[in-house]
Amino acid sequence: MAPHIHRRLRHDVVLRRLAVLRVEPLSPHMRRVTFGGPELRGFHSAAPDDHVKLFFPNRDGELVLPALGPNGAEFPAGREPSSMRDYTPRRHDAARGELVIDFVLHGDGPASNWAMQAAPGQRLGAGGPRGSHVIAGDFDRYVLMGDETALPAIGRWLEELPAGARATALVETPEAADRQALSSRGEVEIRWLARDGAEHGELLERALHELPAIAGDTFYWIAAESRRARAMRQWLDQRGVPKDWIKATGYWQAMEDEETD
Repeated sequence: MAPHIHRRLRHDVVLRRLAVLRVEPLSPHMRRVTFGGPELRGFHSAAPDDHVKLFFPNRDGELVLPALGPNGAEFPAGREPSSMRDYTPRRHDAARGELVIDFVLHGDGPASNWAMQAAPGQRLGAGGPRGSHVIAGDFDRYVLMGDETALPAIGRWLEELPAGARATALVETPEAADRQALSSRGEVEIRWLARDGAEHGELLERALHELPAIAGDTFYWIAAESRRARAMRQWLDQRGVPKDWIKATGYWQAMEDEETD
């Protein structure tokens, strides 16, 4: 069994103010927002599942960002701080000076509400990424599994695969209309799982259990509701998949409304 070497990279944390350049509806439950601005210079994201912390205007419509000091991030006293959520950099084009973020529209929350009304010229704050977990590129196959909150990371992963790499993607969405066109230079199979009222993660977990045996070394990447992601990892553990061939992340918790998209 050949070793596969993952890398962890650290980045300087920088807080930026970004301007909305374009807004594009992708599906009934997702909107794409392209950001730009001079403060995007120097931005770096090395892995498909990196995340940035986005800061949204407060109830007064004010963007109140923290200051970075020796004690960490501190918001100014006497002003309502901006709400924060973690999001995946879907695409970064340094030459064009653009950063693409895909927002899941999932009800009443600061991020979803902001994305519903986003328009060119509006501003957000962004911090990070703090680091990148770069998965070894020499596995025989990659299995990428997630719900709609993981779709930006899965889409970016497939887009960045080199020619000849093989991957299977299992994507659970609220409904069939939430499918997206995902491009890749690799040899890719994508299975869309429309929830249509089923419990979050139910179809995803079942699809993992029904996966046929895969020859060769396979890396499993999972991102979903926390308990589902943990159960899927445990299932793979019990079947002898090496621990460093699995990355399972809880992107949100069923009893909370804070998601990493």
